[in-house]
Amino acid sequence: MEFNPVSDDFFIDPYETYRWLRDEAPCYHNERLGFWALSRFDDVVAAHRDWRTFSSEHGLTLDQLTDPDSHVRGQSIIMMDPPDHDRMRKLVSRAFTPRAITRMEPIAHEVITKYLDQVAGAGEIDAVGDFAAPFPVEVISAILGVPEPDRQQIRHWTDLMLFRRPDDPKPTQEGMHAGLEQILYFLDLIKEKRAHPDDAMICQLIEAEVETEDGARQRLTDAEIAGFAALLAAAGSETVTKLVGSAVVLFHRNPGEWAKLLDDPGKAPGAVEETLRYWAPSQYQGRFSHLDSEWHGVTIPAGQPVFLVTGAANRDEREYANPDVFDIDREIGLSIGLGHGIHSCLGAALARLESRMAIEEWARRFPVFEVDEARCERVNMSNVAGYSKVPVRVG
Repeated sequence: MEFNPVSDDFFIDPYETYRWLRDEAPCYHNERLGFWALSRFDDVVAAHRDWRTFSSEHGLTLDQLTDPDSHVRGQSIIMMDPPDHDRMRKLVSRAFTPRAITRMEPIAHEVITKYLDQVAGAGEIDAVGDFAAPFPVEVISAILGVPEPDRQQIRHWTDLMLFRRPDDPKPTQEGMHAGLEQILYFLDLIKEKRAHPDDAMICQLIEAEVETEDGARQRLTDAEIAGFAALLAAAGSETVTKLVGSAVVLFHRNPGEWAKLLDDPGKAPGAVEETLRYWAPSQYQGRFSHLDSEWHGVTIPAGQPVFLVTGAANRDEREYANPDVFDIDREIGLSIGLGHGIHSCLGAALARLESRMAIEEWARRFPVFEVDEARCERVNMSNVAGYSKVPVRVG
């Protein structure tokens, strides 16, 4: 077998390939595409914790990691190692404290109910296009301070940026143009916020100060703020979109689990965690080896792209009993569905909140539904997995 993260096999259903990786090639080398991969749970966790060996400064995706002329270092917090990463994370994490997340709950509830109200009475809806795709970007954009008329455009730009054609690791011309348009948009928005400040996150970042290595204090540049805003907008929309769309399909396939949730809505947080495990929205995280390391008798040399395959680790029978069974009562000790180590998702609590509320509201309004799987469509994206279309008959 070959693990190819830009193949139809990866986009549609990589789990048999993942099983082969874990059993036969736990330290996998793809000579043709020029990368290594770790797939067992314990290995992926250990590598996430070892940022000195597995650096983020060379990028995250196959095209970035295999391009010797790539200049992504420092463009985003997810492309930084300590100490730069630690200073930036300390600064922006203030926006995601438990108190801040609590304040976001009414916003999330209002947006979620608005989109479900819009499809009330419809015999068939697209669980992604009508609901799971548009609502998360509304929430994160409201937090950032993006004006309401512009919010869905943020999502469309992100989709174009992440899209990959089969067997082509590079973004399309349309995707690169979308990335540029998004950054230019945020730079213009930052200028507007400087002239007319409010209490949105972008204004908080404008006013924030970060401590440098020599102990001095400095403000973030507009480019740094724009890069972080673009990252938050993308991560804050794509992760929840894919998680909620996947949950609808998984509950359709597992009516017994759906019955559990209908009987006890308090099981919704467990449903979120199990969906994160079963179909991780982020299937792998790219790193670059700075040091030699040995895994199962095989050495990954320094200077190599390495994928930490979360999607495979989450189905590792060495960690989970019956890992291919979807069970919302499963005890999950360490969840890595939203990252781990220094780059664990800053907005993980918000993503869990939105996803829980979305599942609860879906169950309240659509206790009976049926997915037309023959018409479902999956995304073709660089490291994100899930559905772009889920037709559902509701009653």
